[in-house]
Amino acid sequence: MIGHAELAAEFGTPLYVYDLDELDAARAELFAALPEEFELFYALKANPHPDIVRALRGGARSCRAEISSTGELAAALAAGCTGADCLYTGPGKTPGELAEAIGHGVRLFSTDSVTDVRRVGAAATAHGVVADCLLRVNSVTASAATSIRMTGVPSQFGFDSESVAALVPALREVPGVRLAGMHFFPLSNADEASLIGEFQHTIAIAAELAAEAGLPLRYLDIGGGFAAPYGVPGARGAYPTLRGELAVALDKHLPDWRSGRPRIACESGRFLAGTCGTLVTRVSNIKVSRGRKFVIVDAGINTFGGMSGLGRLLPVAVGLPPDSRSEMASLVGPLCTPGDVLGRHIAVPPLAPDDLVSIPNTGAYGPTASLLMFLGRPAPMEVLVRGDRVVSASRVDHRRVYDARYESTEGI
Repeated sequence: MIGHAELAAEFGTPLYVYDLDELDAARAELFAALPEEFELFYALKANPHPDIVRALRGGARSCRAEISSTGELAAALAAGCTGADCLYTGPGKTPGELAEAIGHGVRLFSTDSVTDVRRVGAAATAHGVVADCLLRVNSVTASAATSIRMTGVPSQFGFDSESVAALVPALREVPGVRLAGMHFFPLSNADEASLIGEFQHTIAIAAELAAEAGLPLRYLDIGGGFAAPYGVPGARGAYPTLRGELAVALDKHLPDWRSGRPRIACESGRFLAGTCGTLVTRVSNIKVSRGRKFVIVDAGINTFGGMSGLGRLLPVAVGLPPDSRSEMASLVGPLCTPGDVLGRHIAVPPLAPDDLVSIPNTGAYGPTASLLMFLGRPAPMEVLVRGDRVVSASRVDHRRVYDARYESTEGI
């Protein structure tokens, strides 16, 4: 692959480098970990860059698009997806965005409430079509106790599993809607044992609800949660026994699944895109304050880790050459706020102003998950490479953001 120093010299910093060969490897690895009958959705929230989405659509097995906004729909369409390739999710869909999605051919929606189903139906009816709705289910119980829990607690996401049976008759009567099945997403960033246990639980609950609530089950999305490191060195999670365990659970609870009754899907964002990216940033200054060293770089929380304000994503770790010396320092960005910290008291190689620093595994939740417009600094460059070839280079232009359509006639 082209060296980071060479790319930084050509495109400047901060710079995201996305390796499409690594993206291909992650996709092949995840498909191999799933039964061959499975469909796989790529969650654009991880990285909506159209060239990332386009690459995941290629190859022998193609990823469909999981979207949750009209902006992500636009990115999917720009990547060559059709509306029919998309699953539209999210608990707060508005009539306007549903009308736009239906108008672009989206026909599969994950719904979280009675109001959500009715709004999908109204948009579909206005376009003279019928939309398929999956009911996202928030199971009252859970299997795994580790990882980030997405079910088994009060939530804006999904129908509470204990209320589904009572709601199904009314939902069946909503004009413009066809109930198609269920959608679950119980975990995030899980190890294999946790994921297998939760998937087994999900499949059993889905079969039980289909039988007891009379809920049609033509399609079942059991979610994702496949692990990958974020902003630190490391490899993607390994799932060597998942394929067999999923087949056993499905054979037990949904014996016709191999013939497509129901169709089965998983979804992933971080596992697919995370390890393909490296953030390359340049040291602006180094200072010592009361005995502590601060390495100031040109990438801050506006570039990476905007969600670090939630306290979930710190600290990053800098890639260290083998057998190299290291020292402890805080890696901070250029923003005029004390919250602009990428890592507190982390190991870094000896650095000087103008040196380059590489933060690995930043292909997911990078620019679009960060405080991109904060303090008006330019967005980072994003360069996609395959081998020694630059495939594309682009930058989100957010600096011309104020619309003057409604200028006051009285001035300011």
